[in-house]
Amino acid sequence: MLSDDPASGRDDGHRHVLHLPVTAADQDQALRFAYALARSLALVPGLEVAGATVSAEDAQHVRRWVFCDRIMADRRRCLARADHDGPCDPDR
Repeated sequence: MLSDDPASGRDDGHRHVLHLPVTAADQDQALRFAYALARSLALVPGLEVAGATVSAEDAQHVRRWVFCDRIMADRRRCLARADHDGPCDPDR
């Protein structure tokens, strides 16, 4: 993340993680929403799309990956849904 002065363009080494709680009726709905939201925001600098996870409200320490997250040969991550069929693809 940038320093407190966005105009400086400096990276001061400090990072913060944004937590945005959203509720869904069930895990499948939560995964679909998280996938769509992450993909729609993929061009935002600093957003790690492949790091998206979903958890039950009362068990937030148990998280399920939204994306496959396997590292490809070119060091990019697979952006297919977690548990996808077929080969990994960093350009999905």
